[in-house]
Amino acid sequence: MTGWLQPHRVVMMALALVLVLWSALSLRWDWLPQYAPLLVEGLWNTVWILVVTSVLGMVLAIPLGLAQAAGPWYLAAPARAFCTVIRGTPLLLQLWLLYYGLGSLFPQFPWIRQSDLWPILRQAWPYAVLALTLSFAGYEGEVMRGAFKGVPRGQLEAAKAMGMPRLTILRRIWLPQAVQRALPTLGGETVLQLKATPLVATITVMDIYAVSSRVRQDTFIVYEPLLLLALVYMCITGLIVLGFRWLERRVPQRIA
Repeated sequence: MTGWLQPHRVVMMALALVLVLWSALSLRWDWLPQYAPLLVEGLWNTVWILVVTSVLGMVLAIPLGLAQAAGPWYLAAPARAFCTVIRGTPLLLQLWLLYYGLGSLFPQFPWIRQSDLWPILRQAWPYAVLALTLSFAGYEGEVMRGAFKGVPRGQLEAAKAMGMPRLTILRRIWLPQAVQRALPTLGGETVLQLKATPLVATITVMDIYAVSSRVRQDTFIVYEPLLLLALVYMCITGLIVLGFRWLERRVPQRIA
C-alpha cells in the first residue's frame, strides 16, 4: 500500500475534508474580500521574514558552532556566551529590548536622524529581522556545535595528513557532513522560527497574525480569522517539512 493510502492517513484526510466543508458552509467568510489584500500582504511579510531570518541565522550559526567545537578559547567563550544568553532569555524580551531600547536611542543622535539609514531605522521590521536572526543563530549555533563535533576526527586527521589546507578540509569534508547531520534538527528549528514570527506583531509589523487580529478587532468575528490563520501556518509548516525531507534525500549519506 502506498504511503498516501495508509489507513491512518485516509482517516485524517477524511476528517480534514469534513472540517473544511463544515467551516465553508457554517461559518462567516463574507469579510474575506474586504481583507484579502491585507491578508496577502501579511502572508508575504511572514514568509519573507521567515526566509531572511532563517538564512541569516544559519550563516551566523555556522561560525558560532565552529568556534565552540574547535576554536581557541577567545572565540569559543564569546560564542558560548552568546548562545547561552539567547537560549536563556525569551524571544519577546529580546525583541522588545532591540525595538524599544536600541530603537529609542537612535532618534537622540542627529547624525543618525539625518543619515540615509534613518527611513529604515525608524521602521519596526529591521528590529524584528535582527531579533529573529539572532534567536535562530543562538539555537542553531548549539546544533552546529554538536554537528561539527559529531564528524569523525579520523577523516579530518587523514585530510591533514594528505596536506589538505584547513579551509579546504572545512569546505569539502567538515562543513558538508556537519550540515548533513544537522538537517533534521534544522527543519524543526525552522518550523519553530515560523511559530515565533507572530511576535513581530507586538512591535507593529503587519504579518499574517497581525492581520488576523485586525479582522477580529474590526468585525468582532473571532473563530474564522483564527481558523484561517491556523490553516496558513499548517500549510507553510507542511512546505517546510517537505522541503527539508527533499534536502535530506538529496544530500549524500556519508558512512562514519
